[in-house]
Amino acid sequence: MELLIFQTDIKSKKKVKSLKPVLNHHSDIINWSIDLEDIDNVLRIEATSNLLEEEVIDLVKVKGFYIKALSD
Repeated sequence: MELLIFQTDIKSKKKVKSLKPVLNHHSDIINWSIDLEDIDNVLRIEATSNLLEEEVIDLVKVKGFYIKALSD
């Protein structure tokens, strides 16, 4: 299992809700959450080792959000 962490501009529950269908139905994503209290609005994804950071970035950008991978 991989843990992927990203900085986003997703700042409301409504915006989180708009991502649910995309992230919930991706076969390689096990669990995900967005910390709306964090200054970086951190998106954390537990995924299989098949999921690439670039895939997540593309999925989120298609919905019109800013996203950037955060290194450990």
